[in-house]
Amino acid sequence: RRCSTATGTAHPNADTTLGLTMRYGLLACMIAVLGVMAWYVVSAPDDQTLVVYCAHDLQFSEPILKTFEAETGIPVVIVSDTDATKSLELVQQLIREGDRSNCDVFWNNQLLGTIQLQRAGLLQSYQGSGYQRIPTEFKDPEGLWAGFAARLRVWIVNTDKMPATYEAIDAALASEDLSGMAIAQPMFGTTLSHYSLLWSQMGGEALQQQHRDFVQRGCRVVSGNATVKNLVAEGVCRFGMTDTDDYFVAADAGLPVGKLPILAEGGQTICIPNSVAILRSCDNLEAAQRLVDYLLSERIELELAQSESRQIPLGPIVAAEIPADVQELAESARNAADLRGLGQAREECLNWLKAEYAP
Repeated sequence: RRCSTATGTAHPNADTTLGLTMRYGLLACMIAVLGVMAWYVVSAPDDQTLVVYCAHDLQFSEPILKTFEAETGIPVVIVSDTDATKSLELVQQLIREGDRSNCDVFWNNQLLGTIQLQRAGLLQSYQGSGYQRIPTEFKDPEGLWAGFAARLRVWIVNTDKMPATYEAIDAALASEDLSGMAIAQPMFGTTLSHYSLLWSQMGGEALQQQHRDFVQRGCRVVSGNATVKNLVAEGVCRFGMTDTDDYFVAADAGLPVGKLPILAEGGQTICIPNSVAILRSCDNLEAAQRLVDYLLSERIELELAQSESRQIPLGPIVAAEIPADVQELAESARNAADLRGLGQAREECLNWLKAEYAP
């Protein structure tokens, strides 16, 4: 029997050893499975996770959303896009997704794209504490969206090249050579909002003629407002159309720039707020409502007013806490054109621009 193991006969303790091995293996597997299940419970997305499509600059929006996440315990997933096209692209993406969208809250860096979502029936009403503090002219009467933290459209002028006065702007616009002027491609962002207002006030044909005339005389149509700011601040162009937040980037850098509010019909300024809305597809309504109230609060408007972008608070706020240059902008914003009824004008204007700039 000494050769029994060599001939393949089972060792008398083999069954016991195999049984113990199987038991230990099974136990180890059960522990591993329980560990994976425990990890999944801890790490899997919480039912309260908010998906926020955000067209506002991440430099300013991400810290605000992360603070909200830290203070409330509500996880936030941010979906953004490219700087030049993000507002238009995110709006179009939400329209394509429809009721299948994962988006809960849309933080737009302007207003008219949000109104397009309203026209498409993709938003739901909420009139919480944040909504209540925003003036009537900057919110939907049914509570489908509300505006906050605005910018003004301005002429940015290189003061080494020309004085920052309306007289100088008018003289430059009347000249045969507009190669010293720059505008952002009007199919995107706040320039689209600006053109939509002009479309409504001037009429489509007159705006098309004016735009083509500018281009024929050499006006530079560039990728975005930041590029306009760069061209003017560096002296490549003498003046251009941009937003106050881009102007302040150049001014804070000590570059030779001045600004003038762009005046629309009746001498009104063009004040373009951020806007926030809850999507009809929202799965986490209570969390979404908390975020909307947070964004529309005095605290966040003050934070954005005190930031490098100097955004204009729309709701009531302690004036002494607002920087002096923002107080100046707020005065101009009180005489702003009403953008709420421009949904149809935007759609018509955008259709023209898509045809004009089709590749």
